[in-house]
Amino acid sequence: MPEGLDGRGEFDAVVIRTDYADERAWRAVVGTLPQQHVHFVDAPAWAGALVDDVLTATSDADDLSVVFLADTTTMHSDPPVLLALTTLTPEDCEDDEDYARLTGSGPTFRTTPAGVPDIHANLSLGNLGFEEYAAWAGESPDGVYRPA
Repeated sequence: MPEGLDGRGEFDAVVIRTDYADERAWRAVVGTLPQQHVHFVDAPAWAGALVDDVLTATSDADDLSVVFLADTTTMHSDPPVLLALTTLTPEDCEDDEDYARLTGSGPTFRTTPAGVPDIHANLSLGNLGFEEYAAWAGESPDGVYRPA
């Protein structure tokens, strides 16, 4: 298991810090997120990790359909917006067409911290799909998902 993912509760959303330039900005991001059912990964081994790095590192994590990255954009935005990343890969789908349908808006989108519990819970339960949240984010002028 990649550094920092051990100890994650079965129902916890995962927020991985990939930018280590500003400790105060990280503390502000943490302060905007609920403290229950969120597993914070604050391990320097993730510094500078890219989307593909995170996908590779989390591919064996059980029951993890989405991870949230606190990257450079997150640390410099006000309010902070995290990068939501689906862990779905082509191998998880029936065929390339199924994968394209499920990731049609791309494998990532931005969300406010308030969106993290909503996205994580609904994806975990199968109530909604990643593509629905990505489409809602795409409909907003700045491309950020904000729960109603």
